[in-house]
Amino acid sequence: MASVNKLERHQARMAYLFITPTMLLFAVFMVIPVVMALYLSFTNYDVLSSNDWVGLDNYRRLIGDTLLWQTFLNVFYYAVVFVPLNLLISLLLAMLLNKKKGGVKLFRTFYYLPTLTSAVAAATVWIWMLHPEYGLINGLLSYIGITGPAWVSQTETAMVSIIVMTLWQSVGSNMIIYLAGLQGVPNYLYESARLDGASRFACFRYITWPQLRPTTFLVSVLAIIGALQLFDQAFVLTQGGPANVTKTPVYLIYQQGFNQLQMGYASAQAFVLAMAILVFSLISMKITKAEEPIV
Repeated sequence: MASVNKLERHQARMAYLFITPTMLLFAVFMVIPVVMALYLSFTNYDVLSSNDWVGLDNYRRLIGDTLLWQTFLNVFYYAVVFVPLNLLISLLLAMLLNKKKGGVKLFRTFYYLPTLTSAVAAATVWIWMLHPEYGLINGLLSYIGITGPAWVSQTETAMVSIIVMTLWQSVGSNMIIYLAGLQGVPNYLYESARLDGASRFACFRYITWPQLRPTTFLVSVLAIIGALQLFDQAFVLTQGGPANVTKTPVYLIYQQGFNQLQMGYASAQAFVLAMAILVFSLISMKITKAEEPIV
């Protein structure tokens, strides 16, 4: 009995030894910066001189900041369009590539490659593709008699351009997640359904979709959080324009903190954004709450 307790204590010490570096890194790069940002949100810190305690003044200022609320409306529009399309395209690609046939692995790799591309590098390429005069997309449209718009320079199409680019870059990773979910569905469920004369649509509706609810929850939450944290694409493609229709909360925080040196106010905005991410995550959890799997 004593030897067992000694072994357990040794295992506990070794466990703490192995997780200590990770916990230190987490504390240094996550916990401490968050605490410091929370403190700064109650000050007028401007990097150069001021660092006075102002209490809730920054948060009161947020209430009347129309530009901040416009950025939230921008990402709301982005999320309403982007998230359903992301889920739909990712699921369709996963179902098409969930086969054991020659060449399928090549297509999986092909669709996943954009995910590995840097967002800044991808946005730079898309700037050329969306160029109103020399861009590939407008060039292709001209062959069928359509005059393409100035994609990133018009208020009607600027956010659409960002949505198309982020879809191109993100569906690959979500496709892989859905593939893992599809391959986790027991085959005997489909075999039983076919014996009962169920159609493919019925199999999808009553077997595949219920089994993929946890996967859909994961993908949707990641997509919503990614939408609220949108920055790189808007920064490179449109610089938040035209007329602020593509300016996002993260972009506004960047401008307030690093361009205007209002770090205290930018920290307050960051915590409002964090609360928004939490709220959207909870709403998504409520809507897409996973049901008990079929056994």
